[in-house]
Amino acid sequence: MPFTVVPSHAEETLPVGLAPAAAIEAVARIKADEVAGRVHQGCWVLAADTAVVLGDRVLGKPATRADAESMLRALAGRSHQVITAVALLGPDVAEVFSVTTDVRFRPLSLEQVRWYASLDEPYDKAGGYAIQGQGAFLVEAINGSYTNVVGLPMAEVVDHLEAAGLALWGIAPAREACGG
Repeated sequence: MPFTVVPSHAEETLPVGLAPAAAIEAVARIKADEVAGRVHQGCWVLAADTAVVLGDRVLGKPATRADAESMLRALAGRSHQVITAVALLGPDVAEVFSVTTDVRFRPLSLEQVRWYASLDEPYDKAGGYAIQGQGAFLVEAINGSYTNVVGLPMAEVVDHLEAAGLALWGIAPAREACGG
């Protein structure tokens, strides 16, 4: 399906006082609303936000190398959840859902943590790692959606798009560009 990427300019701060999934869903909706306000009326908007949850801590994107190392040390040898919230806005549709995947990191040496944190890869990723890149060596096991850990749970997104009436298979939709 053809699409246009329109980056959101919304603030991505998690609201306080909400459970992690609800807070991440709120951010996804804020991002979708901001983009919807800039694109052509009648266009579909899909926005997502991903966070790593370790116990009661929500880990976003590390800002510094020290942040990345701290996150990786905290995750080493432990299980955590990756939660991606998706907001879908379109004609007569406004829904938000989230998908949770359990991820277990292998034990890591200080040298491994320092090496990975020295790469460019961790700095635009929730929890400071990219399972689809060199960070794959960090992960011992997952239970759930791999694409959710990458950042967009594709099977669930397709299910929601189809339920909303978007034909995905066999016919290319005739739509005008919806860029912002």
